[in-house]
Amino acid sequence: MKCPYCPAPETEVVETRDSDLDSIRRRRECTRCGKRFTTYEKLDIADLFVVKRDGRREKFDRTKLRIGIMKACEKRPVSHEKIEAAINGIEKKLREGGKNEVKTRRIGELVMEKLRELDEVAYIRFASVYRNFSDIKSFEKEIRTLKK
Repeated sequence: MKCPYCPAPETEVVETRDSDLDSIRRRRECTRCGKRFTTYEKLDIADLFVVKRDGRREKFDRTKLRIGIMKACEKRPVSHEKIEAAINGIEKKLREGGKNEVKTRRIGELVMEKLRELDEVAYIRFASVYRNFSDIKSFEKEIRTLKK
């Protein structure tokens, strides 16, 4: 790895840590100038595709997943770290299936499972949109299920 501070072509790895689901954080030191810097190595894994209800396929997008979970958790006492951990857990389960295509239904169910663990109000918010609640009875039924 080339040093970003001087033109030295050699650096040493001082520390290595897992950063998230698919990357490794490395702390490096230049052998010439002695300055330290951080690099991230990302695992190159096959793309994951989402199969929509109408049959269309699109590339899995963590940002869309994050937006949906963040909306459900808005104004709730759920930390950013817990949300990121939930997103990582969901993506990990999707990839563990061994297939490069996953149905939106599977993603929705995994999100509901994680939100149920994180915050009941966020769970109900997401469920109301995901399951398309049409009246108060639908809410009551889901709340009764949640209480069990």
